[in-house]
Amino acid sequence: MLSNKASWFSTTVMRAVVVNKFGGSEVLEIKRNVPIPKPKENEVLVKVAAVGVNPVDVYIRSGNYSKLPTLPYIPGNDVCGTVVHVGGDVKNYQEGDRVCSFRTSSGAYGEYTSICSKYLIKLPEDYDFVKGAAVGTPYLTAYRALIQKANFKPGQTILIHGASGGVGMAATQLAISKGMNVIGTAGTEEGMKMVRENGVKYVFNHREEGYASSVMSATGGQGVDGIIEMLSNVNLARDLDMLAPKGMVLVVGSRGSIEINPRAMMGRETNIQGVALGSSPDEDLREASLAVEVGLKQGWLNPVIGPKYSLNDVQQAHEDIIHNTGSKGKMVLII
Repeated sequence: MLSNKASWFSTTVMRAVVVNKFGGSEVLEIKRNVPIPKPKENEVLVKVAAVGVNPVDVYIRSGNYSKLPTLPYIPGNDVCGTVVHVGGDVKNYQEGDRVCSFRTSSGAYGEYTSICSKYLIKLPEDYDFVKGAAVGTPYLTAYRALIQKANFKPGQTILIHGASGGVGMAATQLAISKGMNVIGTAGTEEGMKMVRENGVKYVFNHREEGYASSVMSATGGQGVDGIIEMLSNVNLARDLDMLAPKGMVLVVGSRGSIEINPRAMMGRETNIQGVALGSSPDEDLREASLAVEVGLKQGWLNPVIGPKYSLNDVQQAHEDIIHNTGSKGKMVLII
């Protein structure tokens, strides 16, 4: 049971965003009488400080996603905060721990959330909560794509589309830490500058005609060994023409369909792989989580924070993440 002695349990309700029906951003309603989650024995209760906003949050809210939650629900999974209650079966965490996670049991857009302990990532004691909210999904997705799915090696050349966004920046930092050569793209001068400041020599604007030729020139005409693709419905056909022999496109994001010519894959025996964090086995998620904790300790893992919103501005955040003109770091809700 939750202790009544702690000040944060002086009430049984909390403020949270609730979705009662799928639809546009207007279905995101802020409620003040939502019951505080009751964690199970293998879970912890976290007092939420900040939440990462992801495009998938919008797809689910709109009803355009393969796996939809039961209505009503609290959106979000990327969360950061302080452990305030520990279930009886939890061994490696205690009250007061600063943690983040990529998967909650009760939703992230609220003042409290329950999280299974196997999905927790422990943060350094002085780690900034806002940055912590940008760790979970972006860095685990990057690890899933670059290491677990593709097994890219030091010295290989990787093109990262949307390198100024949350997942793109995570993939950039991870690839560089593993000794890979990174080429990045972004949609604005500000985004391109951000990517360069994170150690990428060759950065191109993917909104400009001819950027694919610039990528090929940067590789001496050989093409890239891998591509991290955030918007495959726009870029996939062009991606296939930029791959080196045996190269691979990792599809991290898509907002629709696209027609490709399979012959573009045949001569060089290239490959397309889908990446979905939600489909990852628990043992892979744990491996990725441990790698992220190492990155936090070593310091190469350093999220770049973009626009910040209050919970009251959640509808605007959902509009902006889909209709933005260029990613500039991870979008975060401050609770």
